Amino acid sequence: MHRNRKAKIIATLGPASAEHETIQRLFHAGADVFRLNFSHGTREAHRGYFEKIRAVERQVNRPVGILLDLQGPRIRLGEIEDGAIRVEEGQLVRFELEAGVGNQQRVPVPFAEFFAALKKQMFILADDGRVRLQVEACAADFAEARVVRGQGVLATRRCLSIESGNLQFTAFTEKDRVDLEYGLELGIDWVALPYVQKPQDLVELKRIVAKRARVIAKIDSRASLANLDAIISACDAVMIARGDLGFDTEPEDLPGIQKQVVRAARKVGNPVIVATQLLDSMAVSPVPSRAEASDVAAAIYDGADALMLTTETAAGKQPVAAVQAMSKIIERTESTSHFHEVLSVSHPTSWVTKADAVGAAAQNIADRLDAAAIVAYTSSGSSAFSMARERPKKPIVGITPSAAAARQLALVWGVHAVHCPEATDELKMTELACRIASEQHFARRGESIVISAGVPFGKAGSTNLLRIAEVE
Repeated sequence: MHRNRKAKIIATLGPASAEHETIQRLFHAGADVFRLNFSHGTREAHRGYFEKIRAVERQVNRPVGILLDLQGPRIRLGEIEDGAIRVEEGQLVRFELEAGVGNQQRVPVPFAEFFAALKKQMFILADDGRVRLQVEACAADFAEARVVRGQGVLATRRCLSIESGNLQFTAFTEKDRVDLEYGLELGIDWVALPYVQKPQDLVELKRIVAKRARVIAKIDSRASLANLDAIISACDAVMIARGDLGFDTEPEDLPGIQKQVVRAARKVGNPVIVATQLLDSMAVSPVPSRAEASDVAAAIYDGADALMLTTETAAGKQPVAAVQAMSKIIERTESTSHFHEVLSVSHPTSWVTKADAVGAAAQNIADRLDAAAIVAYTSSGSSAFSMARERPKKPIVGITPSAAAARQLALVWGVHAVHCPEATDELKMTELACRIASEQHFARRGESIVISAGVPFGKAGSTNLLRIAEVE
């Protein structure tokens, strides 16, 4: 089976999607990658999710990616009685460093750096920015702040942010270190780090990962935007975390920021993920709003590799319906007559590597010959990444002897990943490419395919071969 779309879907797992049957239905509905959010749940629960995903992978006989999303140094509320309290405009809220279980009288924030950074008249944002509070009094272990705008909930483990605040802490915490080692031992494919403010924030994480997974930097603050190009160059992919960005920027700035980040990532060939509130109403509604459908379509026109569902699939009432809706919107958007015309306007013109040049040539040849598909034989996945950078009209079949690379490619725009035997010479590689293109229903007998590979075979990052073959 293969999808009828190029952009990929990431589904976050949680209480609403914890069962094996639900995960299987999410895959068939369109989920290409599953996200394990280590800000919530126990490590044992995430191990359960991991094992169920791999069981589904074996059943469907398709590579399925798994993304570990680290918590990072986020300011999160502690445990609150009955899960949440509601706050209204004008209400005074007391935050405490050591407050036990919170209630209407006191709200726990077990994060000393939060209180250290506060000053009178500063603003605190809560409930995804719906609630704005102004600090009236504060010390090292408490703060009193009044709701000056909006109404909403303060819920267990939900994030707080200091508006335009400059919190000084490391992006990679001790909890992240333990969670990362745990995930790498399981065999995760991608790892995302939040609150990356500069490329140096990724150094320790990449040292531990040691190429056992690919690294995603989350763009979620003004600081990360200020160092955007350097951060993109230091990682394998980026995620536009619009929820956290919304804490640090104005709503009217987000559409432009989204385009800026997508274009910067595409320029160097790094996948880019758009996340947060894409189909937010589907946490409770069976259908998306018109505005949400337009938001999804806008991200696709921007050229995003993947879109991520969070609450919709982790805690929503109809997680499968949310994936189905997103898949349909993407398919319909990509089928419009002007889709590739819009993508070409924002296409990066410079070639970053030799592999990028080969990718551009492969697209050109495939279009001129009306080839059935472009096949990238790749040890590490880099050839397929370069093909995806070009956003070709023809399908990309990424074939690799590495199961890990095949799973990583599940996130990349337009790539249909296939785990295959290793080829030892050009003839065997060509025969393998033709056979897989036929078996996967991308090419029929007599049709041409364009093949890229690297010589010598098995050497990662050596893309230097381009050839045309006819399927027999």
